Amino acid sequence: MKKVKIGIIGFGTVGRGFAEILVNKKSYLEEKYGFSYKVVAIADLVWGSIHNPDGIDLKKALQLVDNGQKIEELGETGWDSLKIVHESEADVIAEVTPTNLQTGEPGITHIREALKSRKHVITTNKGPIALAYDELKAIADDMKVQLRFEGTVLAGTPALNLALGPLAGVHFEEVRGIVNGTTNFILSNMETGKSYEEALKEAQRLGYAEAKPDADVEGWDAVAKAVILANLLFDGHLKPSDVERVGITGLTVEDIEKAKKEGKRWKLIAKVWREDGVVKAKVTPEMVGPDDFLFHVTGVTNALTFKTDHLGEVTIVGPGAGRIQTGHALLADLIEVSKHI
Repeated sequence: MKKVKIGIIGFGTVGRGFAEILVNKKSYLEEKYGFSYKVVAIADLVWGSIHNPDGIDLKKALQLVDNGQKIEELGETGWDSLKIVHESEADVIAEVTPTNLQTGEPGITHIREALKSRKHVITTNKGPIALAYDELKAIADDMKVQLRFEGTVLAGTPALNLALGPLAGVHFEEVRGIVNGTTNFILSNMETGKSYEEALKEAQRLGYAEAKPDADVEGWDAVAKAVILANLLFDGHLKPSDVERVGITGLTVEDIEKAKKEGKRWKLIAKVWREDGVVKAKVTPEMVGPDDFLFHVTGVTNALTFKTDHLGEVTIVGPGAGRIQTGHALLADLIEVSKHI
């Protein structure tokens, strides 16, 4: 039985979702995929940072955090994130610290140093992949380790795996879709007659929107995802500042009503395409009709349509957020990485 040792950096919502899946799927992973795991280190600024080469009791760690307690009783303390990256026995680092689209830190440093230490990396952190993909991929290739980031675009819905796996060999002419569930929920809610402010409050109440929702409603989250798609599938070498961006905060009840009268809906749409050989990307609200598949994608659901040369259009639909849903992307990446250990 192959044994995979994991270090988790970031034990917030997604990190704990991943841990919960690992607890629930332990025997399944052994039976189905032929590997066992142990988490040898966890680093978190709130819940504590620990190292335990015998394996941390994840079930107990989750219980402690759920009760508002630190996890430090479960291992040796004095291990911060970089010490875990450099000195722990981990084969794989799961980097799940919060996204920072200004500098990408501390995620870029975590991932860079992990790759340089010949550790595989799985991450849901959009910042490092949107801002430093070329650099990080070059290090991974040089060190002959895996850098996987399925969860950075549609959480657990396998948009990147679809594009790189089953769609291998196609030429991508355009990728277009709804990549932010928060804004899609707000716009769907506004169709019931609510104002933007009322729909936002409802999204916050249900946990779909943060207290400070700018990353979602101003389009920055979607911009990061558009950049990742552009650079991974189109070799675009784009930065977030290269993407035309308009959020949904300017849409009024009157705009929504006008669209309804025309049998249409507003959607915040991310689009990547080539124009005269140049890769371009934008994130803008669009009014779409029933003949557009995205018209039918409502609530927090996401969807991406890949326009290809010889397959035509291929669309994938599914959840684009959520603790377990995003944790699943890490699981899928872990299963793939386990083949290289």
